[in-house]
Parts: sequence; C-alpha cells; structure tokens
Amino acid sequence: MSRMLTEILEQPGVLRRLLQEEKENIRSIANLIQERQCRYAVIAARGTSDHAATFAKYALEVYTGLPVALAAPSVITLYRGRLQLQDALIIGISQSGEAADVGEILRQGRASGAVVVTITNEAESTLARQADHLLLCRAGKETALAATKTYTSELALLGMLVAALAGRDDLNAALAGVPEAMEACLALAPRINQVVERYAYMDECVVLGRGLNYPTALEVALKLQETCYVQAQGFSAADFLHGPIAIVDRGFPAIIVAPSGKSYMQMQEMAGQLLARGAELIVISDRQEILGQARTGLELPTVDEFVSPLTSIVVMQLFACFLAGAKGLDPDQPRGLRKVTVTR
Repeated sequence: MSRMLTEILEQPGVLRRLLQEEKENIRSIANLIQERQCRYAVIAARGTSDHAATFAKYALEVYTGLPVALAAPSVITLYRGRLQLQDALIIGISQSGEAADVGEILRQGRASGAVVVTITNEAESTLARQADHLLLCRAGKETALAATKTYTSELALLGMLVAALAGRDDLNAALAGVPEAMEACLALAPRINQVVERYAYMDECVVLGRGLNYPTALEVALKLQETCYVQAQGFSAADFLHGPIAIVDRGFPAIIVAPSGKSYMQMQEMAGQLLARGAELIVISDRQEILGQARTGLELPTVDEFVSPLTSIVVMQLFACFLAGAKGLDPDQPRGLRKVTVTR
C-alpha cells in the first residue's frame, strides 16, 4: 500500500482527534478576534494550503460577513511592499511551517498590531515557534509527498474557527459528522480503483466546482497534476463559462464537484452544457439527477454544504492515488518534487 493511500485512510481518525483537541483553543482565539473587533482578514498560504485558504475566504464571508483577502506574499518578498494591516485578522497556513513568504506576511501583520494566527502540522516548525496564536493540524507525520490528511485538517480547523465566530451550533454539528461521512467516502475505494482503469491514458481534463467547492476543484486538479502528470485545470464553474469552455470537445474529460447546496443547480446546468459539447463527465455528488448524466458517477454521502469540501476531496484523493497506479506511476515519488517547498 502506498504511503499516500495509507494517509488518505487515516483521515477519519485524524478529524475525530482534531475536533476534540483543538476545540478550546479555537474558542479562545475566536473570543480574541471578537474582542479586538477585527474588520477584515488576510490569509497567506501556498499550494494545497492556499486551497484551504480559498475555502476559508468563502466560509468566513458567507457565515460571518468578515471580508477576506488572499495575500500575495511576493508583494513583500519581491517588491518590498509594506502593508497596512491594522484591525486585521492575519492567518498563515503552512503544513510544514517552513513557508518563509507566509512568515513575512505574519511578521508585517504582527508589526501592525493585527491578530496573527498560524495553522500548521509541525509543532516545532519555524512558523509555529513564531506564532502568536497556534492551531495544530494534529495529523501525525505526513510522509507522502501529496498532502491529504493535512489538507482536510486545515479545512476542519478553519471550519471550526468560522463556526465559533459565527456562533453557529449547526455548523459545529455538521463538523462533528464529518469523520463518519469520510468513512462512507472511503468505502468507495474498491469501485474507484475499478473505474480509474478507463482513465489510464487521460492526459488532460478540467475540474469544476462552485462556491465552497471551488477550492475542491483546485485541489483535485493539483492532485492529478502532481501524482498522475495529468494537465488538469481547476476552475470555478462560473469563470469556466467566460472563455475556457471553448476547449471542450467530444470525449474531453470534465470532473464536476456537485454536492447538494446553494451551488448545486448551477453545477447541474454546467453538466448539461458540457454534455451538449460531447464531454465525458466524471461527477461526484449525492444527487441522483446529476450522477445519472455522468459517464462515471461517484456517490457522496449527503452532508451540509459547509463541510462538503472535506468529504468531496476524499473521493478524489482516492481517484488520484489509484489513477497513478493505473498509469504505472508511484504517487509517493512524483518526479522533481520535494515534500517541503520553500519559496520567497
């Protein structure tokens, strides 16, 4: 069994532990943010962690009304810009805790008197040691190059923070149900291992999501790029209509992330437009209408849309892992990549 698959399978247990062990810490940080009356948030991250940051942007704005900007670290590291970050909540996300450019955003936030929070999986990392307020992923050592359990841990921590800031018990209840829903997703592994054989020669595709699952589309595309060498592009379904849809022709693979929620009807309409162009649809959803339109449909458990990014991605982590095997590739050893990437 690959290390990637082992770590995918660990996720329900990781989430159960995280939801319990970081609960009081989350509550304390949320109280501080409210006491300081932060007027906006800036989130700094790279790679997979940046997709978690994109989820946080949607979730914070939807459920708390707090405006969120995703930081461009090169503004500081390359152009030596100085940001005015008073009255801000600054969140830095780095699985390794060694992202130097993320650290620069945190440093300027701290100098401006902002509330600065670090999310990482490494308690002894540089960013963890420098943190004013630390949220730990508690995922255990992640040895596979492709981030899986640390990504869902980041999503869970951000979801917990949103629920605390919004004062929403229903969101906490939805988070509490995630480990069981993840187990239902993992039960699809044998079927996914079978269906990926059809895509062993796939060399390009698009991945489409909307709203809270736009970052899921981005993360699925990244997993296919780094483990399967597929030229996968992730899009918001709304943005995809503004030009990129022109690339779709007969037989072109399109992966659609379409769980129940506010974005579902738009995703169903998108599926219809893609079918009209002859696309081959791979759909992950809990809704039979859109699953019935797919050449390959993977059925999700029904969960609140707020937590659907944590379940949707598990199915596609399995898909990427098994597809790498079908292509004769080792998902644990992608060419030319390292586990920790340091950028400035």
